[in-house]
Amino acid sequence: MEDCIFCKIAAKEIPGKIVYEDDACIAFLDLSQTTKGHTLVIPKAHFDSVLTADPEVVGHVFQVAAMLANKIVKNLGASGCNILTNAGEVAGQTVHHFHIHIIPRYDDQDTITIQFSDNSKTSDLDAIQKEILK
Repeated sequence: MEDCIFCKIAAKEIPGKIVYEDDACIAFLDLSQTTKGHTLVIPKAHFDSVLTADPEVVGHVFQVAAMLANKIVKNLGASGCNILTNAGEVAGQTVHHFHIHIIPRYDDQDTITIQFSDNSKTSDLDAIQKEILK
């Protein structure tokens, strides 16, 4: 896509701090650096999100993300990391090119919060399962 900033980084039309590259994907430091080492892994081919990407591409990009996450955690001395992708604006996606965030975590006082709500008392798991399996 002509206006996609991630396509431009992948094509080397604009600079990025690249930490990994192969024929199918590229990884570079996120400008925001939510935590030290925050990295994005993207396919070189344009897909709007994980929901529209070819399954083979998704698999490869996640394999690279897992490999890089281990390297980042080890080399930067992190205690763990979050590996995530956002699909759609409602989910927080701001660049519409499939990408995976690797966010190193150093302690529970770092600058990112991911919180899951407990709706177990009001959720009907049987009904939800049936809806998914339609």
